[in-house]
Order: sequence, then structure tokens, then C-alpha cells
Amino acid sequence: MFDLLILAVVQGIAEFLPISSSGHLVILGGMMGELSESPTLEIILHTGTLGSILVVFWRRILRLLSEDQRVIPLLVIGTIPAATIGMSIKLLLPELLRSPMLSGAMLLITGVMLIFLGRLGEREGTYQSFGWSAAFWVGCFQAFAILPGISRSGSTILGGRLLGLKKEDSVTFSFLLAIPAILGATVLTLKDLWEQMQLGVPASHSPSELMLGAMISFLVGIVALRWLIGWSREDRLHWFAAWCLPAGVFTLIYFN
Repeated sequence: MFDLLILAVVQGIAEFLPISSSGHLVILGGMMGELSESPTLEIILHTGTLGSILVVFWRRILRLLSEDQRVIPLLVIGTIPAATIGMSIKLLLPELLRSPMLSGAMLLITGVMLIFLGRLGEREGTYQSFGWSAAFWVGCFQAFAILPGISRSGSTILGGRLLGLKKEDSVTFSFLLAIPAILGATVLTLKDLWEQMQLGVPASHSPSELMLGAMISFLVGIVALRWLIGWSREDRLHWFAAWCLPAGVFTLIYFN
């Protein structure tokens, strides 16, 4: 239970701050054993942070359903790269997604991306005016974050900024883009859990454990997401490179 609490807190923090939640969970998995290597637990923790997005961005989500409906197809287009590449990697190279050494190496790349993000000048574009090709390219940045250690938020925010979005809009589009990705993974996981229950396969975690983990990641995620928005406005996201670079070096040394 103590390990579960640690993983839920780490997920809530790292899902939104640009330090890669998947990379940290994989690294913790190498240190803590089988508990954190459960794909079901990882997706359930992601589901908790999906709730954080819905709470923080509920006004923008309502606006999507009423005034900004043209953004919805952009989110669909932006989800295609991650869906196709992610499913392919999970089917063909599942062990790649559980590699602490890869996570450490990719944390170094995330650190470099954040430093580059900090050197970008101000942009003025809004996500409402985004084009289809721009949404697809941001989706490619999200697909890159399939690799553990690459921050999904850092990568997509950088992609949005490179394609002309101003700071707050790049953060908003990044997390609106996360909704269909996390929701799709959650639905697939729940389907697998249901099939396992029908076949009588024992679950690796009890429903109460999964619910507790999701709730903790949800609450911590709200705090982390508001932190990210505030630091993005102040152009401080590159400060997180000071965590990613040493963490990457430590991981490579630890698992070598």
C-alpha cells in the first residue's frame, strides 16, 4: 500500500510537470519490483490525472462543446499519431516501454527540449486558430512521448510553441489533446479488466487499491497542473531541466 501511494503521488506530479510520468514510473518499477510494472495500475493512475484535466479545464471543455467546436476535429487529428505509433510499439516492442535505461536516456532528451523551450521567443497564436497540419504535428510531438522519459506535456507544449501558439494556449492545447489519448487507453484497460473477470483471472490489484491510487493521483494532479500553468505564464518551464538532466544521469548509472 505504501508503494502504491508513492506511485500515485509521482503520477499526479509527473503527468503534468514536464518530467515524464511514464519514465518515472518505469524507473520506480526497476527499483520497487512488480507492483509498479502493472500496466493496469499505470492506466488507472493516468485516469485519475484525466479527472484533474477535466476539473481544471472544464470551462474550456464546455466552450469546445458550444463555441469552439472546430477545435474538436483538431484534437482528433492530433491524436492519430500517438494512437497509431503507440499501439504499434505496445504490440511489437512492449519491453521497450519498460526499460529504465531508455527512460534515463530519454530524460536527458527531455531536459534538452526544456532548455530549448526556455530560449523560444514569445508567440501570439491561439489554439482556436490552429490549422489541421499544425494539429497533426503537435500530435507527432505527443507520439514521441510514447517513449518513457519523454515528457508528454513538455513535448507537446514545445510543439505548440514552435508552431506559433502563445504560452497559455500551448499548455491548454497540450492538455486538451491528452483527454482523448488517456480516455482511449482507459477504455481499453477497463475492457481488458472486464474480460479477465469473466475468465476468472485474478486481478493484480483490488478495486479499492485502484480507486485509492486514482483518487490520490487526481488530487495531486490538480495541484501540479495549476503549478504548470502558473510557471508557463512566467516562462519557467525550462527550470525543470534541472531535474530531468540529473535524474537521467542517475538512472543510467544506477541501472548500468
